[in-house]
Amino acid sequence: MFRRREPVPFAFIAEADQFRSNVAPPPRRRASAGELAGRWLIGLTVVAGLVGALLVGLPALSADISPGHTQQSDVSKGR
Repeated sequence: MFRRREPVPFAFIAEADQFRSNVAPPPRRRASAGELAGRWLIGLTVVAGLVGALLVGLPALSADISPGHTQQSDVSKGR
């Protein structure tokens, strides 16, 4: 295992949680109108794709099979 050569005092470790820097990070850059429009278009495309997939898949999920109409092969009809 890797061992430290010099011990670290426990007081330093305890104070590390309370340390706050006096240097503020730079302010975030605001998104331009084109970037906002692009994000909206991507989101709208994803939502439209999910809705479209749901609409296409709904007929396969429906269980409205009438009991009088069953699938039979030609072999079973000849019996």
